[in-house]
Amino acid sequence: MRKLVSILMVLSVVVMAGCQCMQSKPCAKAEAAAPAPKPAPAQEASAYYTAVQQYNNDCCGVLKIEKALPKVVTLNAPFEYTIKASNLTDRTLHSVIITEHLPKNFKYISSTPEGKLADQILTWQLDSMGPNEAKTMIVKGQATGEGWLMTCADATYIVPACAKTQVVQPALELVKSAPAEVSICDPITLTFTITNKGTGEAKNIQITDTLPAGLTTMEGASQITFKVDSLAAGKSASQTVKVKAAKTGTFENRALAAADGNLKAESNITRTKVTQPILTIDKTTGREWEYGGRRVEYTITVANKGDGVAKNTVVTDTVPAGVGQIQISGGGTQAGNVITWNVGDLAPGASKQFTVSYVPSSLGKLSDTASAKAVCAQDVSKSASIEIRGIPALLLEVIDVSDPIEVGQNETYVITVTNQGTATATNLKVTCTLEDSMQFVSAGGATQPASPAGQKVVFAPLASLNAKATATWKVTVKALKEGDVRFGVVLNADQLERDVQETESTHFYK
Repeated sequence: MRKLVSILMVLSVVVMAGCQCMQSKPCAKAEAAAPAPKPAPAQEASAYYTAVQQYNNDCCGVLKIEKALPKVVTLNAPFEYTIKASNLTDRTLHSVIITEHLPKNFKYISSTPEGKLADQILTWQLDSMGPNEAKTMIVKGQATGEGWLMTCADATYIVPACAKTQVVQPALELVKSAPAEVSICDPITLTFTITNKGTGEAKNIQITDTLPAGLTTMEGASQITFKVDSLAAGKSASQTVKVKAAKTGTFENRALAAADGNLKAESNITRTKVTQPILTIDKTTGREWEYGGRRVEYTITVANKGDGVAKNTVVTDTVPAGVGQIQISGGGTQAGNVITWNVGDLAPGASKQFTVSYVPSSLGKLSDTASAKAVCAQDVSKSASIEIRGIPALLLEVIDVSDPIEVGQNETYVITVTNQGTATATNLKVTCTLEDSMQFVSAGGATQPASPAGQKVVFAPLASLNAKATATWKVTVKALKEGDVRFGVVLNADQLERDVQETESTHFYK
């Protein structure tokens, strides 16, 4: 509602904008004459702001204008007067305009605050006046003619009926987190956090994550879906879901959120690398065969050929029975015939090498197996074999029983053959040679002479002589003449490439 007040003042005037307020009429009665409004439809009290403005101001008024002028001024002498505007209510007045109508016999000089002058009409645009606020304008001018000088002021204003409602706009933000790398044996933990970054409540929020090929939930589903009924402004809600991978590789995707009011949000893209350790093991020896009694050494190499860490890697080696003097490298420990190395974590591309050696106690083929295992890796094993060969090592010894010996007496020579090797010697042949100063008397032992003839004694072959066994032969001769004589023996066998020769010296005397 807009009120217009016209005021004529000569000396000092007090006016109520809207109506003149009578002292005998109480302000509390001002609304009594107004008819009761029809009841509005019932509404939720908490859902609306209400505004009521009575425009019937017959009693107390709204805007008061007070003007004060000097009683007497001198012609053509500058003077000042004031105009004071007061808001009599506890509400804000809008678009307040104070207009001063200046007479023709008044010359305007200035005003504070500065007003706008047009054809002797001086105007102040106050825009608004707060509850019980007052503003004062000072006008400076001079009279240009004798007689009465009369100025008139009026004012206009608006008392609005205002109500307000809150305008809100919820806004969704979806953040998804996932580990950068996991083993194929471990679940992938996905965390979804939905936040309302707006100014109002978000309702019926639906989060959907369509998993890439190769990933499923623990129950085997290819899509994750969950709902948040409502989310107040500034609040967040989180959900954690575990998924599993069916293969190795890098998996990436994003989740989506939607809510009432066509609210939508996309999450950040998550990337998870799924890895798997792949163990290999190799076991080698430098030879395909070895002689019995010699040390045999194996080299064991375990490697991780996969793209994931092989955690808690353990290498074992099972040595065959009947070996001794076992030696282990790399901190391995032995329990019975099993040797264990606790390698720990083996990075992708890394390898470890160990050695184990022992002395076989028997001949033949020996097999030895090494194995490796780690968390989330397939167990692997490798066997290696070596042939343990025997070799006969024949020792020929010849001694005379009596030395020196008198001519005409008999001397006995003892021939001993010992197999110091690891294999049986076969077809052993012993041949004895007598010098001219000797005469054959007799012979015997492991085998009998095949045909004593002249100065040679040839024994029948000995079919075999086991390792560590001994065979003995004896030859008796008669001393024919004095001198330093020699009794010679030659040994041969199938396993010998060259003859073994031995000579025993004896002193014959008269």
